[in-house]
Amino acid sequence: MAHAMTAAEKILAAHAGRKQVVPGETVWARVDWCLANDITAPLAIEQMRAMGCDRVFDPARVILVPDHFVPAKDIASAAQARVMREFAREQGIVHYYEVGRMGIEHALLPELGILRPGDLLVGADSHTCTCGALGVFATGVGSTDLACAMALGELWFRVPATVRVEFRGRLPGWVGGKDLALFLISQLGTEGANYLALEFTGEAIAQLPLDGRLTLSNMAVEAGAKAGLVPVGPWQSDEEAPVAARYTWEVSHLEPQVACPYSPAQVVPVREVAGTPVDQVVIGSCTNGRLSDLAVAARILAGRKVHPQVRLIVIPATQDVYRRALEAGFIATFLEAGAAVSTPTCGPCLGGYMGVLAEGEVCLATTNRNFRGRMGHPESRVYLAGPAVAAATAVAGCIAHPEEVIGGGPHRG
Repeated sequence: MAHAMTAAEKILAAHAGRKQVVPGETVWARVDWCLANDITAPLAIEQMRAMGCDRVFDPARVILVPDHFVPAKDIASAAQARVMREFAREQGIVHYYEVGRMGIEHALLPELGILRPGDLLVGADSHTCTCGALGVFATGVGSTDLACAMALGELWFRVPATVRVEFRGRLPGWVGGKDLALFLISQLGTEGANYLALEFTGEAIAQLPLDGRLTLSNMAVEAGAKAGLVPVGPWQSDEEAPVAARYTWEVSHLEPQVACPYSPAQVVPVREVAGTPVDQVVIGSCTNGRLSDLAVAARILAGRKVHPQVRLIVIPATQDVYRRALEAGFIATFLEAGAAVSTPTCGPCLGGYMGVLAEGEVCLATTNRNFRGRMGHPESRVYLAGPAVAAATAVAGCIAHPEEVIGGGPHRG
């Protein structure tokens, strides 16, 4: 009789050529895709060459996306990007996406349509887990491990146990994938899912658009998870498969959530921090820079102005998102409101550029991390929220519930 397995176990077993795997064992598995960016690719390339390997295992299975420090912000970042660019040309990499044709890697991959449920993706970036929303076992690895995968098309994995998370009920207005993610992390903590596979199920997930699922899977790593899966198609967990834990939450009355400095787990309902003045708002990143995110922000910003003491930076996650936002009139709405709109880049999320914070400054961002110094000066502070709260905050000048802005509620003076 076949052993009951979770979705994560089924995918790893299939790629290891095994009928079954169990949590805790180490397997050697074939990878479908290798992903790297302008920070991590040069390290992986160096390590691959140090191994004595001259060619990648399959130039059609390696994905290289410059997105962190591009368009190049300085000489060092230009050099990093050049290493990656020249390697892509030398190797004949099919999936190399240059500035002007690219996007933030974790938003670009789902958009390209090249991944399939049941695929195994490794990327030298912790938020590779985003693609778990597509039914892919997607996980972040170090650059040395990625070098091995690029050279051999295989890598070792310790099979993670699965934690099944069920979100029940219908999501209320202004609440989306980011709010579910922040609520989840507040419940589990930043280490509550260490080396586990989070599996998202329930009525709220079934109703959640793909963009929201991608946001939820993106932030699985903020709870320490190895993967964040929404089972798709034939890659469903067997109901009787053993899991490490089960959590069930009713979310019909969930308020928009805000993570306070300095942890994605320091989460409260928005009303508990409403009125906190901010200097900057960032709408974008691999977490919330998709078209639906921009649509929510544009709905709130339409006919309104960014508070005179606030800088609003909007960064569409990909070139296609930028184009579609332009066609939909969202970009015009942002510009008329007084926002700065950037070409796709990770930019301020990691304190790279396009919005680095000075000492004492406060930012509310739709990004995924708010550790001390993450967006700039160690004495700056970052709050995390979804695009609705971000747009409302930009207008109010202080952290605000969207209804306060739509309904003409209190604003910062």
